[in-house]
Amino acid sequence: MKINFTRIHHVQLTIREGDEARARAFYGELLGLTEIEKPEPLKPRGGLWFEMGNIQLHLGVEAFQGESKRHPAFEVENLQAIREYLEAKGVRVKDEINIPAIERFSFFDPFGNRIELMEKQK
Repeated sequence: MKINFTRIHHVQLTIREGDEARARAFYGELLGLTEIEKPEPLKPRGGLWFEMGNIQLHLGVEAFQGESKRHPAFEVENLQAIREYLEAKGVRVKDEINIPAIERFSFFDPFGNRIELMEKQK
């Protein structure tokens, strides 16, 4: 059977229990994402959800596991301006190994989640 994948629906990252307000400040205010309501049956688990382009970002509650190579990567426009904005706001960024025809870097949210941003070179 060939599975017909149509798109990524959501990416899940983790925050610590009780960190929803910090997550709202970072993802909602600093990054400008729109928070969306979680379905009622999932609300007791904590965490929160945001819209990110045409996918959702789910922040689930989990005990801290430490930094990892795990990460989502998002293609963006105006990569350098985004980097300058994040650095000006004190967000930790990390240079990534060059890939032909792609500019990229990663940044870390307040919970240690690594998020890669990339832009095709013109």
